[in-house]
Amino acid sequence: MADQISPEIAERIKLLEKKFKNSGQDMLSYLDGLLYDQYITYWDYIRLDTLLSLQVPSTSFPDEMIFIGYHQITELYFKLVIHEQKQIIEQEQLTGKYFTEKIRRINRYFKVMINSFEVMIKGMEREQFLKFRMSLLPASGFQSAQFRMIELYATNVIHLTHSKDRLLLKKGFESRFRESGPRDNGNETDTVDINAATYNVVELFEHIYWKRGGIDLATGEKTLTLKQFEKRYTPRFLRIAEEVKQTNIYQRYLRLPESEQLPELKEELRKMDENININWLLMHMGAAHRYLRKEGGTVQATGGTNWKEFLPPSFQKISFFPSLWTAQEHELWGKQWVDHTFNTP
Repeated sequence: MADQISPEIAERIKLLEKKFKNSGQDMLSYLDGLLYDQYITYWDYIRLDTLLSLQVPSTSFPDEMIFIGYHQITELYFKLVIHEQKQIIEQEQLTGKYFTEKIRRINRYFKVMINSFEVMIKGMEREQFLKFRMSLLPASGFQSAQFRMIELYATNVIHLTHSKDRLLLKKGFESRFRESGPRDNGNETDTVDINAATYNVVELFEHIYWKRGGIDLATGEKTLTLKQFEKRYTPRFLRIAEEVKQTNIYQRYLRLPESEQLPELKEELRKMDENININWLLMHMGAAHRYLRKEGGTVQATGGTNWKEFLPPSFQKISFFPSLWTAQEHELWGKQWVDHTFNTP
């Protein structure tokens, strides 16, 4: 018979019956819902109308649309990065192969963002930017909570502290570790980093590097930009840091069996460190250099952030995975680009 059910469909019906029985609802009800449901469309699936309604400039300058659109795209990529990080953190049976693929995805996302940054560096008229930016005060890209979450999911908070504080903080904590008998895994650096997961998160968070970017250089006081950011997100940041201090990306790598610490995984982690903590910042430096530099000084950044002290990677020397780099590599962290940019006439 032409209308006879094929064996494949019959098998699917049996599987559906089993699935819906376990849900406590009969299959006929679900099939009725399927009959009444409309076909999905591309625009409905990605919520296109809602998505395109979110670009709402504050001024009439045409290039503000580029500015707001690019930042929204960036935040969507940040969401994908966090999505991959969480899968690594939550994976119970973590293998080197699985780990490598997830980090490779993260590098792919950041590579797209880094390569597309010319949209910001060359894609707006400087005169328009310097005018429409005034309507954004005190908002600033400094307030990207997702980027701060990427950092917290990536590594121990001690590695995110300001470079001027980090050495003293490390010495203090390492002294405590020696007194409490640190775990011996045959690698002094890794031993310290594994035990770094027991650091007091609240204590360290006060020294986190990006806070100094929100200090008014003239008064030494916190800018409104920083105050707003801290009030809105500090509880959430502290909760994340506490939750993953034993399972962040770096911790999961250090705790892998040596056989699973694959050479390709190490290479991808180094690329991730370089992409986020050098290349991504250097792209921002390029944009700031183009739009905020002026003869005899600089234009103050949106929100009052002191970008020349805050953005250069050679000043902060932030590394998510410090044991994967040599002392010389840390010493030269992002330095060549900054020297070239600021010392070239």
